[in-house]
Amino acid sequence: MLKTRELGRRGLKVSELGLGCMGMSQWYGTPDDRESVATIHRALDLGYTLFDTAEAYGPYDNEVLLGQALAGRREQAVIATKFGFPMKLKDGTTAEADSRPEHIVEVVEASLKRLGTDYIDVLYQHRLDPKVPIEDVVGAMAGLVEQGKVRHLGLCEVGERTIRRAHAVHPLSVVQSEYSVWERNLEDGVLPVLRELGIGLVGFCPLGRGFLTGGVRRAEEYPEDDFRHHDPRLQGANYDQNTAIAQKISEVAARHGLTPAQLAIAWVLHQGDDIVPIPGTKRRTYLEENTRAAEVRLDADTLAEIEVAVRADAVAGPRYNDRMMAYIDR
Repeated sequence: MLKTRELGRRGLKVSELGLGCMGMSQWYGTPDDRESVATIHRALDLGYTLFDTAEAYGPYDNEVLLGQALAGRREQAVIATKFGFPMKLKDGTTAEADSRPEHIVEVVEASLKRLGTDYIDVLYQHRLDPKVPIEDVVGAMAGLVEQGKVRHLGLCEVGERTIRRAHAVHPLSVVQSEYSVWERNLEDGVLPVLRELGIGLVGFCPLGRGFLTGGVRRAEEYPEDDFRHHDPRLQGANYDQNTAIAQKISEVAARHGLTPAQLAIAWVLHQGDDIVPIPGTKRRTYLEENTRAAEVRLDADTLAEIEVAVRADAVAGPRYNDRMMAYIDR
């Protein structure tokens, strides 16, 4: 069974690993709702409590799926969901980021219905909305806390200044950002601020969208509706250079009797007890493999070996295309 970690200083206790649910509904191959529900149920049995979703995943389908899977077991789960992502709608149009206070209230009401619950444990702003001051955004979120509809507040992919401004309006419990052995942009600025203010970190994509497992193909080999088709790190010469990094991770993992995924997740877990990675999967086999990473203990020599294998300056390409990078507040 997974152990518990406390994220921040405001009583948010969750399993040391969370489950990222996005891939159950979009971006990574054909959805399989039956297996996804079975995966969520297995996660509960293994001691997972943190389940991460968003209105944008599907869009909307993932919240419905999670709500159905948690029916009768809601009290075992910490549900984290998000609003305000520039998402592609089912009619082919794109909805821009929208964090107007009145829209936040509407979105949360809709999310509560889809999730089949009367409260959200963690509510995130999914991406910063340049049209709305963060003080107004967090003010609206805080109003939902006062009403009992939300318990903890968070932001995603924000920089130090935004974190400080938001935290001054209402204390944040968590910030969610991409964090892995090959994506470490948080370490010089964001992570120290989080620790100063007593805010936990939820790290998504600890497996580098699967690349660190060694099983990801070139971008052009995936269909257009697969995220990996558009990933700059899987394109052209970037892919060749990054494959060498994945191979080094595989070699280190093999020497320690681990899979590459287990090594990559264990590395994140070793970066601090105030960090919880949320590897995503829609299959029980991968869930169980990932869960065993929580049992791994990496000594100083192994951590140093990983540092050598994955130098930050060796990673080729940005993690998003230009349009999506524009929404990263750093």
